[in-house]
Amino acid sequence: MSDEGCCTVSEAAKPPTAAGPPYAECVLCREPTEYPESYRGITMCPRCEWEEAQRAACSG
Repeated sequence: MSDEGCCTVSEAAKPPTAAGPPYAECVLCREPTEYPESYRGITMCPRCEWEEAQRAACSG
C-alpha cells in the first residue's frame, strides 16, 4: 500500500487571490486574507491556514 496522497490537501479548492483591497477577513482571527472580499465561503489568513494544516496533518 502506498502512502502517496495519504494526507494531501493540494486538491482542495482554494478561493481566487485578490488583486488588491478590499480583502476578506480570516474566519478565525479576523485579520485580512489574500482573498477578495467578494468571495463567499471560508477564508483564512496564511498564518491560520498553516496552523489548520498542522492540526490536520497525518501523525504517521
